[in-house]
Amino acid sequence: MKPQLLKVPNEVVHSFNTRQDSLPNINNRWHYHPEIELIHFHKGSGTQFVGDSIKRFGPGDVVLVGSNLPHYWKYDENVLYATTDAQPYSTVIHFYPDFWGDRFLNLPENKAIKTILDNAKRGIQIIGSKQQLIGRLMNEMVHSEGPKRIILLMEALMEISYCAKAKQLASMGFRYNFDEADKDRINLICDYSFAHFKNKILLEEIATIANLSPNAFCRYFKSKTRKTYSQFINEIRVGNACKLLIEDKINVKQICYESGFNNFSSFHTVFKTITHKTPLAYKQEFCQSKLNSA
Repeated sequence: MKPQLLKVPNEVVHSFNTRQDSLPNINNRWHYHPEIELIHFHKGSGTQFVGDSIKRFGPGDVVLVGSNLPHYWKYDENVLYATTDAQPYSTVIHFYPDFWGDRFLNLPENKAIKTILDNAKRGIQIIGSKQQLIGRLMNEMVHSEGPKRIILLMEALMEISYCAKAKQLASMGFRYNFDEADKDRINLICDYSFAHFKNKILLEEIATIANLSPNAFCRYFKSKTRKTYSQFINEIRVGNACKLLIEDKINVKQICYESGFNNFSSFHTVFKTITHKTPLAYKQEFCQSKLNSA
C-alpha cells in the first residue's frame, strides 16, 4: 500500500514552515513527506496512524514524525460536524533535517537534538507535562520572526529529548517500500475500513476494494504493514471503543457491539492485547488522569 507524497508549501522568507489548521482532516489521506513534522492537537479526537502504529489521539497530544515516515490523522465523524470556534484544531511545524546546515547536528552540543531526530524516524509520542510546554513553544513559533523561530524550534526539540516518557510509535522493523503503482490502495482500504468496521468485513470484500484476490491481498497487506488485516481492523475497533469509554455515555457491553465485536469475551481479549489494559482499567486510568490534571 502506497502513501501519497505530500508537497509541503515552503515560505520564501522562512527556512521552515509553521501553520495552524482551522479545520480537521486538512490532509485526509495516508501520506509522507521529506520534512520532519511536529504536530500539537488543540481540539478534536480521532485515530492516529504513524508507520504501523494505530492509536487514538486527542487534545493536548504532541507527535514528532520523521522524514518520509507515512502518517495519517483521521478525525472522528462527530468532529467534522461540530461548530467551529476561534481555536485551531492543530499547530503543525515542518522542517528539513538539514535546514540549519550540514554540520549543525554534528556539533557536540547538539547530540541530544540529533538523537531525537534519529528516533523520530519511527515517530515519537510525547507524554506527560512536556506536552503543554512544547505546545506553547510551537504556538510562539507560529507568531515569531527572525532567529527567534529557530531558537524556539531548538528549545522544543530539547524539551522532547528531556521527556522520559516519550514513546516511539512504529515498530523497530517497520520499513516502507514506496511503490508508485500502489499509491491509492492505502486510502481505499482505510476509507472502507472506517466506513464498515462496525460490521463483519469479509476477506473477499476488502480484497475487491484493493483490486486483489483474497490470497494476494493477505500476502500483500502483511508484507507492506507487518500485520494481518484482522489485526488492522481490530486496532480500529479498539480505537473506537477507547473513544466510547472516555465519553462514558453507554455501558461496556454496548461499547463492545458498537465497536464491531460479536461477543464480549472476544472484545475483552482483543482490547487487552492491544492496550495492555482491560476496558474498565482503561476507563479508570483516563478518569484518574483527568482528575490529576484538573
